[in-house]
Amino acid sequence: MSTRHGTWVVPPHRAVWIPARIPHTITMSGVVAMRTLYLKPRLAKGPPRDCCVINVSALLKELILHACVLRTLKTSVQWQAHLVAVVLHQLTAVRTIPLQLPHLSDPRLVRIADLLMRDPRDSRTLAQLCKETGSGKRSVERLFQQEIGMTFGKWRQQLRLMQGMRLLAEGAKVTHAALESGYGTASAFTSMFRKALGTTPRSYFTRA
Repeated sequence: MSTRHGTWVVPPHRAVWIPARIPHTITMSGVVAMRTLYLKPRLAKGPPRDCCVINVSALLKELILHACVLRTLKTSVQWQAHLVAVVLHQLTAVRTIPLQLPHLSDPRLVRIADLLMRDPRDSRTLAQLCKETGSGKRSVERLFQQEIGMTFGKWRQQLRLMQGMRLLAEGAKVTHAALESGYGTASAFTSMFRKALGTTPRSYFTRA
């Protein structure tokens, strides 16, 4: 899911929260079944104010599936008001997942980002990338912090995590996902994955 501010990868059995009036596009990879809940803005006071990927509890999953087979829910109908209240309560308790890649605006950063997004396996250093794009290394380092509040290294790690996540969601083996994401070994990729998401790739998708 993409907006002008960034891109989010939504793994299986997770969800993406999109606040009202946020223009966005959704691209699906592989066979996907998606359920969507639309909330009136006056009801959505507890959930996050910005786009984010969230974990979906077993209860929230069943609530979403049940709500999607009904017509528009009305809070004036008691049992429907109860259902809405439980959904809202679950949304206030969700845990966000760090699967966002912030978009860059400065032309110097965009040129570097385009090279890496075309091929996340690109292992060139920032100095080498700056030389190819005609940018100053110190200026680029400063701009990454100013624009998105993270270092170039952290941004590249996030790009590789999202690439690996997409491949794993499509059924790729951990080793293949690691190599296609720019890691020399599956263990290095697993270490990064565990640091970002608190578990191994296999466990993450098994739990889903």
